[in-house]
Amino acid sequence: MLDPDEFYDEYPPEKLEDELPERPISSLRDIQHLYGRLYTLATAGGGDYAAYLTPDQANDLIGTEESLIAVRVDLSGERPTLDAEKPVDVTQYTDDLVQRVAHCKYNAARGIDHSVTHRSGRNSDPEKLARYACERLTKWATDDVVQGVADDHPDGAVIRGLATVGENENALDRIREAVQTELGGSTTALLTVQVRREEGGEYEWPGQISVFDEAMRARKLSKLVSKGQATNSAGEATDLVSGERTRTVGTAEDPLNYFLGKQMEKFPGLDPDEAWRSHPISEDGAVTLMNAEEFLDACSYRTFNADVYYFPYFLGRPTPEETANLYAALHRVTRDDDMNPVQALYDEFGDHEAASEGRLRFYVAAVMKHQMSRFDVYGETLNGRIHYPTEVGQRHERVTGSWVFDEDDARNGDRTPPMPSHEEWALTNYQRFREMVASGAYLYGTFPFTDEDTDATVDDERIDVHVSILAGDPVPRNQLVSAYVERLLDRDGDEVPELLIASQFAQLCALENAGLVTTDASETEPTLIDGPDYDTMEPEHARTDGGTAALDRTEKLESFIEQTDGLDDPERKGAFLLGTLVGQVGTYQQGYHDRSTTVIDQYPIKSMTKTKIKRITQEVIDKDVVYSREMAKKGSNINSTMYKEVTNAIVETMAERDPSDWEISTDDLRFYYALGLTYGMNDRSTNEYDAADDETPETNE
Repeated sequence: MLDPDEFYDEYPPEKLEDELPERPISSLRDIQHLYGRLYTLATAGGGDYAAYLTPDQANDLIGTEESLIAVRVDLSGERPTLDAEKPVDVTQYTDDLVQRVAHCKYNAARGIDHSVTHRSGRNSDPEKLARYACERLTKWATDDVVQGVADDHPDGAVIRGLATVGENENALDRIREAVQTELGGSTTALLTVQVRREEGGEYEWPGQISVFDEAMRARKLSKLVSKGQATNSAGEATDLVSGERTRTVGTAEDPLNYFLGKQMEKFPGLDPDEAWRSHPISEDGAVTLMNAEEFLDACSYRTFNADVYYFPYFLGRPTPEETANLYAALHRVTRDDDMNPVQALYDEFGDHEAASEGRLRFYVAAVMKHQMSRFDVYGETLNGRIHYPTEVGQRHERVTGSWVFDEDDARNGDRTPPMPSHEEWALTNYQRFREMVASGAYLYGTFPFTDEDTDATVDDERIDVHVSILAGDPVPRNQLVSAYVERLLDRDGDEVPELLIASQFAQLCALENAGLVTTDASETEPTLIDGPDYDTMEPEHARTDGGTAALDRTEKLESFIEQTDGLDDPERKGAFLLGTLVGQVGTYQQGYHDRSTTVIDQYPIKSMTKTKIKRITQEVIDKDVVYSREMAKKGSNINSTMYKEVTNAIVETMAERDPSDWEISTDDLRFYYALGLTYGMNDRSTNEYDAADDETPETNE
């Protein structure tokens, strides 16, 4: 395959213009056809038969010894015969012979290659190679499809001559003997024929004789009309790609397996023999689609037990400059095994999106391959943009680099950030997240697990959300929250997973800020959620008197609530505040009383329901009051409650609406309660402060 510089030299803009589609790119088939055309140009070049050739299938043999074995047939006399002096030529396969041998590979498990040139298995022994050499005459030349071409072609006598020699057992013995004599041992080779048609003339290779090209083409096309349940799926129709009226086939091979015999959901009630009517592709177009396979496979990756495809293209009819950039990107992805294709494509395209006036797009789909011929497709879109996963990664960086997570951003040593972080929990640390987002690893640690030994299912939230991120399709917040809670509850034991909760929260904030979260789908008009802005910790009523630890902690709580989207809802805020108080009191019990069982253990996330909120709130506030008085008796200057900024806010919030009347979902309740627990457990500021002006809230009403 040509490298990008070679491709540009071989196909400058004025030449490449003639190779581009006349119609704008508007479907997956158009993208596949363009990829296949680029692959053909970069490997086999132009010409009527280029799309049928597979020169890359023998690239590894170029320059190796004993890599080309040619049976030499002389047709210049009265009867076809082997060359009298040299019936077999064993030589080196070189660059200048690639076009001449005209190789067209076919799946080894299915039979001989489509072309008369055939590739052997790796390190085949001389005896096996001798058999393959003979089959050029006994098997390929006598194939029904090949014989049909010979009957109608002006040079058909060439093929009939090969078959005639193949009927002569003495000639076959000479071939076997010559191959085993010429070879020094086992090797991997291309086996082909050379033909002399005129007395005293030179021996010609298959690529120099048109009947070989036509027979090769016919053999390959024959596989496109009689596959699976179809016996002859072909007819006159309008080609989906070119728009021209021509002979079309209905069972073209396709790396995504769309429109094949068992992919019935695309066309319910499809008769495979009539597939050419529902999904007509010209014969040459079908072969070009097949040639896209290397690029398509390179632009895919495995995640969540499914295959994700991410195909770049330019809206409308691509210009030669855009096409050259596209080829360079596809070439890089085929060579870069260590990088996720989304990341590689981003690095390759760079600012091309801006240069192309925003016309760069991606086809995105997740595919579950249940069987060889039955795939399920998730979340297909043609409108993916390169900046969607990039934006999510950048937004996550900003969240974890803000005062909410970063301890270095604290203005004094007494205040801890609202959320914990740890170097082993990637989503809680400031770093570059783009590659994690692109690969799907971004969701692996926050979403529910599935059995990796089983197939992904249509309701796997990870696949759905991952494709949505790549495609820029917003996800309802309740879908994310429900997935987060399921992951929280799908654990052994009742210990609060603080870093998991912090990771989920950071991810939710990043997705919201990237414009990928909407209000619940049940609402009349779901709208995009703006998300939080954690640039500074400045509440509306910032302290200006220097403050104490208590005031600093109050400021932190007010800032977090005011700046966190979702906590403007009184019910979510109430659940969060309750979780905060439980986390603070439980941490105090463990630290000052060495309690093995604390309120954190008494009120785990999984047990939290709306019917329990009021009772739990009362019990935890009462404990806060008891411990506050206990500290006062020991000489503390506290004459209020230890966590008055939380208890005051709880009382105020729950006075607005009785918890028994809350409409919040159980998942929402548990998520924001868990967020509060994490906030409270991460609060390591001192409990001994001067709060003389505050009164203990009434809690017994």
